[in-house]
Amino acid sequence: MELSNYKDIFVFVEQRDREIQNVSYELISKARELAEKNNEQVVAVLLGYQMDAQLETLIHYGADRVLYASNSELDQYQTEPYAQAFTQIVNTYKPAVVLIGATTIGRDLAPRLSARIKTGLTADCTSLEMSDEGDLLMTRPAFGGNLMATIMCKEHRPQMSTVRPGVMIKGEKDKTRTGVIESVEIQFDPSKFKVKLLETVKEAKKLVDITKAKVLVSGGRGVGTTEGFEQLYALADTLGAEVSSSRAMVDAGVISHDRQVGQTGKTVRPDLYFAMGISGAVQHVAGMEESDYIIAINKDSDAPIFQTADLGIVGDVNKIVPLLNEALKKERAKRSE
Repeated sequence: MELSNYKDIFVFVEQRDREIQNVSYELISKARELAEKNNEQVVAVLLGYQMDAQLETLIHYGADRVLYASNSELDQYQTEPYAQAFTQIVNTYKPAVVLIGATTIGRDLAPRLSARIKTGLTADCTSLEMSDEGDLLMTRPAFGGNLMATIMCKEHRPQMSTVRPGVMIKGEKDKTRTGVIESVEIQFDPSKFKVKLLETVKEAKKLVDITKAKVLVSGGRGVGTTEGFEQLYALADTLGAEVSSSRAMVDAGVISHDRQVGQTGKTVRPDLYFAMGISGAVQHVAGMEESDYIIAINKDSDAPIFQTADLGIVGDVNKIVPLLNEALKKERAKRSE
């Protein structure tokens, strides 16, 4: 493989119901940073249908070029049409790097793409850097999160990585930026379309996505029970916060997986994060250590969470939370008088 034939950083732009997802803007911002080191371009790849009005926004967030494949087969995500489309684009344009969000869609698409174009894939990266030689340094947790491994793909192109939402920081929108928008025609092989999307049924949810919450009250094994979590919900209501958890409580069936913070859950960056009865295993800390301010409550004074927290309280979380909630209610009542 002649590596010099491959250049530029391509970002897969994820859309759902014709709405571009935040992870795409996060990856474009990171790609902008990486591309400037080697004087390459950032190319946003959008697969969808009737989304022309949103193309300029990708340039405003840092893309130099937008490759837009518009086709009714690409309106809603389906594995085979998307895999065919992206494979054709990669084979035609030969990117040096491909970045994809580690969402349910990205985790389905990325391995299929890497297999078809015969290159490696590093999943769930927490850090991306570019070497002076143009090799992408892809860092991810390994061995259950007990160490961080930096992986390189020196002999194949493109270099592929998936990154979870919230790991990279979304840049500022710059409406003065200009770029090139290019339409791409995809030649589909319908004989390989073995699955047909008949209907999309959405679950009605009133909860705010925890990755967008400004304040999170997160409970772990120390909270222990559904009744214990009721106290967290009461505190969250007082604070105008959302409730999240560690993996232990998801495994116990106390709370749903979409509320999980950590390596196998979501990465969050709230202004304020309460770690209630959470020991602070590296798998959990990886998902919340970038929070602006962390308050931890744990009865074990040696709990690792205190090494990450800005403020630590040693004590029984089930006794402290009700007292904290009452104190906050009284303070709020005073301010409203």
